[in-house]
Amino acid sequence: MEWTRGVTRVSVLTGAGISTDSGIPDFRGPDGVWTRNPRMADMFTYQNYMADPAVREQFWATYSGHSAWTAEPNAAHKAIAELDRAGLAVRVLTQNIDGLHQRGGMPDRKVLELHGSMHTTVCTKCGKSQPSQGVLARVEAGEKDPACQDCGGILKLAVVLFGQYLDPDVFSKASAIAAASQVFIAVGSTLEVHPAASLCVEAVESGAKLVIVNRDPTPYDHIAEEVIREPIGTAVPRICQALLQG
Repeated sequence: MEWTRGVTRVSVLTGAGISTDSGIPDFRGPDGVWTRNPRMADMFTYQNYMADPAVREQFWATYSGHSAWTAEPNAAHKAIAELDRAGLAVRVLTQNIDGLHQRGGMPDRKVLELHGSMHTTVCTKCGKSQPSQGVLARVEAGEKDPACQDCGGILKLAVVLFGQYLDPDVFSKASAIAAASQVFIAVGSTLEVHPAASLCVEAVESGAKLVIVNRDPTPYDHIAEEVIREPIGTAVPRICQALLQG
């Protein structure tokens, strides 16, 4: 891997595939959430969530028992964090909402959560935020559609649903990070969700080497320096070790 030599600035864009080894199903894979139930993607839009109490009830029921709450970081999360601890300038741009990069050892300030975090819940009316665990406890106690206890507004996990725009400040930071990279590694993402996927082009146009680690072909394979199909749990630690030795 010639592209690993002399690298000091690495950005890693991660998608659902990096967390499957932690027991969190991806979305579009053979056993993906949307593969098993295609209606889920259409149902959980921002418009439907805000307009329909039945949609919110199903949303909270789905997430109250989600495997992400108890999942542990896997070898890929830990390898990226180790790369950071070794002194390379590492930034993680994640499409995931599970918080596993931080739990795996990456400092909060070096992880940009493009689609938000499931660990925080926000009121869509007054804007108050709170840890999600308290809201989940209310769901498990029988509140199917918990409302804000301050203003009665609709509560929502602090995540970007379909039909919502990414926070422009967050995406602006992500663009700057991508443009400053020497190597931009896209891991476990179909690279079909925009604007996050467009960061690959931004990185390449700014001179970075693009490396894609994904089981299936992506729309950006043709501009990649290398495309790696091996399992993420072995590929990412191997890549990180090569960068450390480079």
